[in-house]
Amino acid sequence: MAALFLGMNANAARMDMVDVSNNNGYMSTAEYVSMRNEFGVKALTVKISEGTTFKDGYAASNIANGQAAGLYVNGYHFAHYKTNAQAIAEADFAGKTAKAAGLPVGAVLATDVESQEANNQSKATNDRNNAAFMQEIQKFGYRADIYTSGSWANNKMTIKGKTGWIAGYPFVPAGKKWYTNNNAWQWSGSAHFRISYGGFDVSQLYNDYYTAGQKSTVKPTNKAAVKANNRKANKHTYQTYASAKWIKEKKIYTLKTAVKLRTGVSTSSNAIAILPAGTTVKTDQAIIKSGYRWVRQPRFNGYGYLATGPASNTLEYVKSGATHTYYTVKYGDSWWTIAQHNGLSMTTLASQNGKTIYTTIYPGQRLVVR
Repeated sequence: MAALFLGMNANAARMDMVDVSNNNGYMSTAEYVSMRNEFGVKALTVKISEGTTFKDGYAASNIANGQAAGLYVNGYHFAHYKTNAQAIAEADFAGKTAKAAGLPVGAVLATDVESQEANNQSKATNDRNNAAFMQEIQKFGYRADIYTSGSWANNKMTIKGKTGWIAGYPFVPAGKKWYTNNNAWQWSGSAHFRISYGGFDVSQLYNDYYTAGQKSTVKPTNKAAVKANNRKANKHTYQTYASAKWIKEKKIYTLKTAVKLRTGVSTSSNAIAILPAGTTVKTDQAIIKSGYRWVRQPRFNGYGYLATGPASNTLEYVKSGATHTYYTVKYGDSWWTIAQHNGLSMTTLASQNGKTIYTTIYPGQRLVVR
């Protein structure tokens, strides 16, 4: 994908906005700068919350790092509401969570409508619920929008004119005009960048709705200064931990509870992010220090560190070596049929495979279902 983007004509469908969530892990300022400078990204939309209980542990760092990279930063809330009252409650939760995470006033805080609950509602009910959410979210100083799929935009709700952020890929259905009549069109769910890991959802902006409410913080990138800071950071890391006895330990952990990812091997070290329960963490080394057992997570330009528990109980917060159950995709399968067969929601199934429900799946592909 990266090679394709590099060869794109500037007037072709270009990547103007990227959305990120806890599924993408920690994203550094340098990664966002790369997106901006190399691929023309100008806006970032960060997952803030879900329902009335889930707060994305990476929201604050994504907002801060995106702003530091000179991007316009917006947010979205994954909706589960079925009634007006629930829509208002979720908007209140999303607004308060966004404020706490540092989402700037004037940013868009969209409602992401793709859950099973919304699918079970009539078009009229979805319209009323979405309107209630969008009206309530404006009380927090945020501008409203709806994110959904192309098929849902056409069949499950009313999205007219210059409103709506619509996902439709790998192709645009003939005769469907929502992809040019709305604020943004998400045209890929698996884009790759040079210095980032995994795939990203990317969208083309058709107007300035996702940038109009904020002042640009774009500053010229001083490449020499960036390199100097990276060398300084790496040197500091080496000097601090070179004398400690690290043990090689390549493992994959699944967090049983929220854990702070820190900049150093100390409970007083700054927190890079709070990793929510269910996050998968790949580590390469471990150490016993200051009464805790720590593991090291490789990431761009350095490492993150997590305390797995006291030295006497090495796996208090995590479980490792989980055995997965796989399903091989067959002709006629969809995210919906596979999720229903295994007692999962489509979102959960896609998330645990590092994808979204709009990612195309193919016969012969293996998916984790347990």
